[in-house]
Amino acid sequence: MFEAPGAVYGLWVVGLVAAVLSLPVLVALLHRLWKDARNIEAYAAETLAAGLGVAGNTRHVEALKQTIAAASDILGTAGAIDQHTAAVEQLLERRAGRSRDSDDG
Repeated sequence: MFEAPGAVYGLWVVGLVAAVLSLPVLVALLHRLWKDARNIEAYAAETLAAGLGVAGNTRHVEALKQTIAAASDILGTAGAIDQHTAAVEQLLERRAGRSRDSDDG
């Protein structure tokens, strides 16, 4: 059978020791990575909840746009009514002025 030289055993032992000594560091790093992943997942859930809240609160924007359009139409109509009221008022004032003039005569 093949007989390995002592250097091979020495390298194997050094590699085994290095692996055993680095194992706690690797476990600690993996644990830290796992905790960070859990935190990211929690933040993502909070962000989702906030996003759904924003979406729920902005669903009325279209209705608000329609309300603003209706209010603009109402303002236009109110302006027209104001003009017609002013014309009627002037007409009535003229008629009232003529009736006073005819009463004086």
